[in-house]
Amino acid sequence: MFKRLIFPVALLSATVRSSCLAFVPIVRRLDSSVYVASTDTTESRFLSSEEGVAKNRSLVPSDVLKRIFQTDDRPVILFDGVCNLCNSAVNLALDWDPSGKLRFAALQSNVGKSLLQAHGRGADDISSIVFVTTRGAYTKSDAILGITAELNPIPFLPMKSVATLGQIVVPRILRDAVYDGVANNRYSIMGKRDVCRIDADGEFDDRFVDEKLAEY
Repeated sequence: MFKRLIFPVALLSATVRSSCLAFVPIVRRLDSSVYVASTDTTESRFLSSEEGVAKNRSLVPSDVLKRIFQTDDRPVILFDGVCNLCNSAVNLALDWDPSGKLRFAALQSNVGKSLLQAHGRGADDISSIVFVTTRGAYTKSDAILGITAELNPIPFLPMKSVATLGQIVVPRILRDAVYDGVANNRYSIMGKRDVCRIDADGEFDDRFVDEKLAEY
């Protein structure tokens, strides 16, 4: 109960200051989610030959970018798939986006890596949440504000106005400093998992970008 109360307050406060990874840990879906793609490098040695071929059949990043937005112009949030704090934020975003305006992909996924590279970032760069739109990609506090503007927790709570106010009033250097403070300690705050989250039960099938879009 304490977590459910303290994190929503942290979200609204951090939004005005334009930074924070933790929207709120709503954990009810974490337990039902299935996690795959272990980050343990030793496990990758035991992949079958067919799995190994599949992992190497990725398209070039620019082609993946075109595929993802070819028939669906909804923005994509790239989040750290092994971060418990980030997964809790994804749960909150799903709850606060009932109309389904946002999509999601783990930074560690083929889709995530391709989108990172398509926007000039390293494929293994998981230092920041990334908000990818048809106009470009935004990181750190700019990403948080962009995401916040799309959320609609309750009709009379103007999240878009709050996000715009935060962007105007608070300098980016200060916003990013607060963001970095949370991001750099995210594993200490709520821990991490050894594997990445996907929506295996299909409840939010339309909200998570299909990995096939990054394959031939």
